[in-house]
Amino acid sequence: MDAEAMEPLTIEVVSDVVCPWCFIGKRRLDAALALHAKARPDAPPPKVSFHPFQLNPDLPPEGMSRADYVARKWGGRSSAEVYARVSDVGRTVGIEFAFDRIERQPNTKAAHALIALAGEHPVQAAVKEAMMRAWFIEGRDLTDIDTLVEVAGAAGLDSTRARAHLADPEALRAIDAADLQARRLGVEGVPFFIFNRRYAVSGAQEAQTLVDAMIASESKSE
Repeated sequence: MDAEAMEPLTIEVVSDVVCPWCFIGKRRLDAALALHAKARPDAPPPKVSFHPFQLNPDLPPEGMSRADYVARKWGGRSSAEVYARVSDVGRTVGIEFAFDRIERQPNTKAAHALIALAGEHPVQAAVKEAMMRAWFIEGRDLTDIDTLVEVAGAAGLDSTRARAHLADPEALRAIDAADLQARRLGVEGVPFFIFNRRYAVSGAQEAQTLVDAMIASESKSE
């Protein structure tokens, strides 16, 4: 098939911004995209989009104390104990998780709303990365509207539009609807990758596994 006539591969990523494996999964996807560009230099760049999944949809908008969250979820174990393995894996993709800096466990609906808004512009991946970096590395409070707008703005999203979007109840309802749709499609854990609506890969798989799924999806289309 002529490269100019090829449709770009679509990659839909279902994930949450407070899921450490989702952060690792995004970095591995970034690596996979670079490998794919080398393996298929004549193919158009894949079109990546990020979709919401809320690990804790029942948390109030103001979130809750991180210490209380960890205690409730993991009993008497500390964050360092719980996240030792994911911290080690994170370093292999350039993530220095700083779980000790996190003070609040957020409801992520507002963060997802801004990521969805960024999908209307060529900055969605940057906003997604910025949200996860802000929480996992900088320990910033993703329940705070000013913080969310600042983080998204620094990643390229118009700050005025971002603030207005968060004030729109319909924008938040759309996140709940998208989350529900993902669950109805069978997504139970994240990250979850969907290639050309044909292949699905669950979990923060290695970059080569993702590349293999990309190429298999493209071959099916040709």
